[in-house]
Amino acid sequence: MSALITEDEISQEATLVWLENVDELDYVRQSLDRLPTRRGKPAYHRDGRMIGYAQLGSRAKPSRSSGTFRRRVFWLLPHDRDTDPDGLYATGAPSEAVDPRTLAPRVKGRMTERSKGDPRQEDGPRGQELAQEAAHGSPAG
Repeated sequence: MSALITEDEISQEATLVWLENVDELDYVRQSLDRLPTRRGKPAYHRDGRMIGYAQLGSRAKPSRSSGTFRRRVFWLLPHDRDTDPDGLYATGAPSEAVDPRTLAPRVKGRMTERSKGDPRQEDGPRGQELAQEAAHGSPAG
């Protein structure tokens, strides 16, 4: 769940790689996965599709016990709003969802009215503020 990801757990992120254009997505799901490498596209073993992933900096240390690295993976399931707009998440969003406009390396992102399914969807100046907030890692407004 996104709320359970702490800033400390993502402090070694260098970049976020998007496999799709996230501008039209109201939300993406995020998880912290144990992966064998700091960089590169991870294997994907969930239903649905991978939307993006984090790459870690060269100083990131692997787990002492498993030798793996904890990296964020962003994904969507077949019943999510982008493919089923009138379905389960027509309003509301899964607990691990965040607005992709609020994401950046070392910034865990957050839910917005848009990601919760508000029909106003925060277009215009507020959407630009959210994008700026993610780029700079500080609250807008």
